[in-house]
Amino acid sequence: MKKLIMGKLSALILTLVLFGCISVFAQTNNWTNLENVKAGKYDTGKMWTFEYPPLKYFESEYNFNPTQEWLNNVRMSALRFANYCSASFVSADGLVMTNHHCGRRSIVQVSKEDEDLMNNGFFAKTLADERPVPGLYVDQLVLIKDVTSEVQEAIDQGKTAEEKAKLKNDVFKKITAREDEESGLRTSITTLFNGGKYSLYGYKRYNDVRLVFAPEEKIAYFGGDPDNFTYPRYDLDCSFFRVYDEAGKPLKTEHYFHWSPNGSVPGEPVFVVGNPGRTNRLKTIAQLEYFRDIQYPRTLDLLNGLMDVYSQIMKKHPERTAKLQNSYFGFSNSQKAYTGMLKGLRNPILMQKKIDFENNFKKAIQSDDELNKIFGNLWGKIENTRKEISKISNENYGLRLFRLTNSEYFVVAQALIDLANELKLPEDKRSEEYKGEELNKTIESIFPKDFDYEMNDLLLLNQIKTWHDYLGANYPLYQKMTDGKTGKDALKYILDRSSITNSEKVAELIDDGPDDILNSDDPFIYFIMHSKARYDELSEKIEKITEEEDTYAELLGRALFNVYGTSIPPDATFTLRLADGVVDGFPYNGTKAPPYTTMYGAFDRYNSFGKNDPWELPKSWLNAEKEINLATPFNFVSTNDIIGGNSGSPVINKNSQVVGLAFDGNIQSLPGNFIFTTEQNRTVSVDSRGLYEAIKNIYKATRLSDELKNGKIVK
Repeated sequence: MKKLIMGKLSALILTLVLFGCISVFAQTNNWTNLENVKAGKYDTGKMWTFEYPPLKYFESEYNFNPTQEWLNNVRMSALRFANYCSASFVSADGLVMTNHHCGRRSIVQVSKEDEDLMNNGFFAKTLADERPVPGLYVDQLVLIKDVTSEVQEAIDQGKTAEEKAKLKNDVFKKITAREDEESGLRTSITTLFNGGKYSLYGYKRYNDVRLVFAPEEKIAYFGGDPDNFTYPRYDLDCSFFRVYDEAGKPLKTEHYFHWSPNGSVPGEPVFVVGNPGRTNRLKTIAQLEYFRDIQYPRTLDLLNGLMDVYSQIMKKHPERTAKLQNSYFGFSNSQKAYTGMLKGLRNPILMQKKIDFENNFKKAIQSDDELNKIFGNLWGKIENTRKEISKISNENYGLRLFRLTNSEYFVVAQALIDLANELKLPEDKRSEEYKGEELNKTIESIFPKDFDYEMNDLLLLNQIKTWHDYLGANYPLYQKMTDGKTGKDALKYILDRSSITNSEKVAELIDDGPDDILNSDDPFIYFIMHSKARYDELSEKIEKITEEEDTYAELLGRALFNVYGTSIPPDATFTLRLADGVVDGFPYNGTKAPPYTTMYGAFDRYNSFGKNDPWELPKSWLNAEKEINLATPFNFVSTNDIIGGNSGSPVINKNSQVVGLAFDGNIQSLPGNFIFTTEQNRTVSVDSRGLYEAIKNIYKATRLSDELKNGKIVK
């Protein structure tokens, strides 16, 4: 009887599980009636520009009516950190806050020979100890000017796509040269709404930037690659720098973010102020389908291949891990990002939301005879340009030689071809490196003395797969290179027939003379000599088609702005944006992620994973465990709209006080490249309370914690 009951219970559980699986399947596949899926109001995101802030929306959504003074202060307090991250002033004495992973290269750069600042951290106990970072700069956006009319009038004078592109480039140069001289700033023109508007931005650049504080990488990147793009998190991903004026004194700045003594609470509106890199939310469906079907799968193939190569080398040679691991993490980070974006594009519900938005946009244009006459056929034209590019894109990709991914044998081959072409010229017509004594140095450098055969053979093996997949097994050049073989057989076939696989062979080929080099049957030289013309031809075609498509996209941008105005934000352009949201957890894995994690969690994770890397806590944290309040909020999530480039962005409240430091998004945020949703999409930030607790009570960096608390240097 007991067995019968248990059997029925098991069957019931199985039925419920299957029903649950079917329900999930139906939500993400064609079993859902996609006709009922509609575009959301904020699918295009909430990355608002400072010239077009949604004041009425802020008031209705948060009962918050920011003044122009508030907006100006927030804009001037925010910074662009070099050309890859965001940052902000957090004291009147030029103190700058950003992420540790943004400051990483600077931390390495200022490390002395006997130091390991990445692993051991850094704190300048006095102003004199703050270390200048050569070449590092931060930019402050101090001028915004609408130049739409001037740009569009210039573009409209062109009759062809080529003329329009040239006129656009010319008018950009004309305007920026004029404004640079008048303002004394560094100016650039940003295309907004795909050409619906053009804004000139003027930046004040600060070049004397010095490192003040950085924690150990173990806690800044706690959880390492496995925890990247996930939540709950426990990272102290921060670093602090200081801007100095021309007199070598800490910069006195009127605009900076004060530190919040109380942090945030669930449901509270918060704002991310930073420079999101690039989004594609206003692209047409045809363009998104190209990303989905061609570009992103191809990019993932490339990243997967590189990760496989590097992992093989590190597994076989653990001593090389330290040198290769950073590159591997970079590939892995990109792989996760593209996997998430591709998954989003393959989600029929998300794509249907985009289709519905496009259909609504089309209807708005078609309902107005004048607009329809000008803009009505643009979607069809862009669809045609994507089709034309799709026909030749893979062949162009297969013939491309790219230094990062290709075997260095091709670098040697290209150097030999360049040498041969120069030697065929009279000496007085040659480039300097091919004359006299310089010629001998050039020849000696062609085959590297430290040539990494193992790495380059693996990269070549990966490249053979790329040829096979994107050129095709019957492609004449593939047949010539590999005799139709694949994998390791093709690798052996190529290397056995190569005359440039060591310095002695290279020297012999050089002695044979330039004609023998250029007519060599060496596979690597042959590939370059017999692929370049076709690659250049395809690249030129793609460039012309893209140029044509850009003119359609610019017109479509005008149509978009005509219909929607500033009710939706433009795509991200690595320029300053204000993104609103609220502190809120989210459902995941059948449970719910809390809005906040605490310092308790870092120690729990450390112990749960056996105190092993990448969940190993630094000694400073272990030594201070009993001295800190472990209940202090450490990281938190919010519904703000961010993307790459936002790293280092301050998270502020309505009083423009720092409540957090944005450093990541969760895995569910990755489709944010083309659509923004708030069901599970979250920004992950270091909580201001956890950051302050660590600086003061773990690192005993009271000079820094006092400055954050008081908004100025405390003497």
